[in-house]
Amino acid sequence: MHRGTFITFEGGEGSGKSVQLHLLAEHLRASGAQIATTREPGGTEIGKEIRRLLVEGSKDKFDEITEILLFYADRRIDLTRVILPALQEGKFVLSDRFNDSTIAYQFYGSGKFADTGIMDMLYQTVAGSLKPDITFLLDIEPRLGLKRSFDKAGTMANKELRFENVDISFHERLRNGYLQMAAKEPERFVVIDASGSIEEVHAAIMREFAKRCKL
Repeated sequence: MHRGTFITFEGGEGSGKSVQLHLLAEHLRASGAQIATTREPGGTEIGKEIRRLLVEGSKDKFDEITEILLFYADRRIDLTRVILPALQEGKFVLSDRFNDSTIAYQFYGSGKFADTGIMDMLYQTVAGSLKPDITFLLDIEPRLGLKRSFDKAGTMANKELRFENVDISFHERLRNGYLQMAAKEPERFVVIDASGSIEEVHAAIMREFAKRCKL
């Protein structure tokens, strides 16, 4: 059986990644494709506990090394239990965030590391040569994205606002970091304007998906 297709959704807070992943997943299922979906952090039962530690509470609760180690621990669990088995079965695998998020948030956003050396080393250990086949980067102006995110949090029992509560300059660096990564790998990244309606963004994603994948 051929290897499946690994598709990731990336972007800042409030960019609509989760909704757009769900809509693409629905389209693939309706087309008869075999799929698996996941998210980072929190794509497994153990990962949900790691997610709670990472996205709830004070923005200063961990130092930068502790935070990175938690993200890569979650990623390893997700890879071995969800992503790699599904790819080996020839499925489409859709992930809400992957390693690009770690680089964007912990390197570009935080500004606490001189380079990505520790992240590159951990990724090689955890994932080897694996890379997503397609990465949809949902690009949005940070203030608009944060407004959407805070509005959504108002309806949720668990307030996952740890990163939203970081200064706006963090989110501006984060956005710029994502765009820099996309410019370096145009064959993998597809930058989507996420400022429009859910329907408009979904239509843009489907146009690009049709160019790159066959069902």
